[in-house]
Amino acid sequence: MINIKEDEKLSVLNHSCAHLLAQAVKHLYPDALFWVGPVIEDGFYYDIDLGDKTLTLEDLPAIEREMKKIAKDGKRIIREELTREEALEKFKDDPYKIDLINNMDDNTVISCYTQGDFTDLCRGPHVESTKLLKNFKLLKVSGAYFKNDSNNKMLQRIYGICFETPEQLEEHLKFLEEAKNRDHKKLGKELDIFMMSEYGPGFPFFLPNGMIIRNELENYWYEEHTKEGYEFIKTPIMLNKDLWELSGHWYNYRENMYTSEIDNATFAIKPMNCPGGMLVYKNSLHSYKDLPLRIGELGQVHRHEASGALNGLFRVRTFTQDDAHLFMREDQIEEEVIRLISFIDRIYKTFGLTYEIELSTRPEEKYIGDIAIWDRSEKALQDACEKSGHTCKINPGDGAFYGPKLDFHIKDSLGRVWQCGTIQLDMNLPERFDLTYIDSDGSKKRPVMLHRVIYGSIERFIGILIEHYAGAFPLWLAPVEINIIPVNNEHHLDYAKELQAKLDSAHIRVKVDDRDEKLGYKMRESQTKKIPLTIIIGDKEIENNTISYRKYGKTETTTVSVDEFIRLVSECIKNKEHNI
Repeated sequence: MINIKEDEKLSVLNHSCAHLLAQAVKHLYPDALFWVGPVIEDGFYYDIDLGDKTLTLEDLPAIEREMKKIAKDGKRIIREELTREEALEKFKDDPYKIDLINNMDDNTVISCYTQGDFTDLCRGPHVESTKLLKNFKLLKVSGAYFKNDSNNKMLQRIYGICFETPEQLEEHLKFLEEAKNRDHKKLGKELDIFMMSEYGPGFPFFLPNGMIIRNELENYWYEEHTKEGYEFIKTPIMLNKDLWELSGHWYNYRENMYTSEIDNATFAIKPMNCPGGMLVYKNSLHSYKDLPLRIGELGQVHRHEASGALNGLFRVRTFTQDDAHLFMREDQIEEEVIRLISFIDRIYKTFGLTYEIELSTRPEEKYIGDIAIWDRSEKALQDACEKSGHTCKINPGDGAFYGPKLDFHIKDSLGRVWQCGTIQLDMNLPERFDLTYIDSDGSKKRPVMLHRVIYGSIERFIGILIEHYAGAFPLWLAPVEINIIPVNNEHHLDYAKELQAKLDSAHIRVKVDDRDEKLGYKMRESQTKKIPLTIIIGDKEIENNTISYRKYGKTETTTVSVDEFIRLVSECIKNKEHNI
């Protein structure tokens, strides 16, 4: 997947195309006024004031036709530098441009770009001529508040994308179509995985199929963490405001927290699990011999997200973090981080996910602790990453308020990148909570702490997996692993039921489709539900005590003995393989 903003050539092309869009809109709607038209990762957009006119998808083809006409005309794009007074005069009838000019720093070079009959305030750069802007597509239209402030006027936002060649554009449009077909909101509904309700915006409901997937992910999480020497806890979902003041969350995260009054005191529903983990550590004495101490928690948290940002399972207001807090001596940091990276690598490989690592450093504002501690922490993470055989890209200023972090950006089957896992080194919260351990000389020492997730959140990871697999989960994760279809209920249903019982006893999730429908219809529905294996039972299977099965997405049928089939399926599930 291409990131337009990271490709200089495509970035200039797309920004120029945003101006082409604005010029076409101005031709079609002469009273239109324009706010900003930036480049984004997947193209560009322009925010437009069209008065009382509300655009729909049906309006985009006419705008595209006008854009193509302008591009074919091929006018040169000319840059002009202006004084502040000249800029204010040139755009005196445009309140949006006046606002931009008035908010510019005194040292800012003010410039505008003209193409034919259209001039726009812009820093640039741009391509030389509109004739280079032929390979574009307008993708969608939505509302957007002026300056992203809900107290301001609603503008019309048109999204688009532009490429150098028609082949590149066509390839990208095919990608978008495939991504649309994989949309987890669409598949989540079709496959009965989860639902949303107007009674709880941002609070997902998991349906029976979704709970099977969720339970399998959680069971796998517990199994693998047990192998790695973790112990498990469960901390309260609501705790006193004093705790959140002590942790620093109240001052750094208050606007995202839900609160309630209990016994005349303010309590907050936890947005993070960390403070509870601190209290668990403080509950008992610890020796240097106990460290590292690895504590895991599948903890449900709540965060107040803006309603406009909510997006299926990707952005919700409650979710379960697969949290772990690791307490250690400072000399153990490198070894533990290296071990963690190897652990995370093993988990992601199970799902066929590749990844890159990014080191996020101290924020410019809203951070706690001494800069010297931050510098030591950042170096420790970078050294551990390199010694584990990985490189990490530096992401300056994007660390958590309490420490730097290694973020794991996974890549799905379409090449899209998702930030999931993270390792956050924290020398600050142990200080704030006065955490200690008894060292070999009997003195009290401060432990170092790692915050860590792998899935990120159960909900979001399920959403990612739905799109990664296009809803066709591997056998071990599929809500229904096997669908048995008797050709004729009168003659074949008893054998199908016997087979179902054998598979049930082998702990394989199986259903028998005994509806009075045609075989072809039931086979198609089995494919629609993306069930990994479909078994057809007819006369031959009963006579030979065999099974004929078909894999999802395939047309050929394989016939094996019942015992061999159960062995194959059981091994596939046990090893979490993607193909039987």
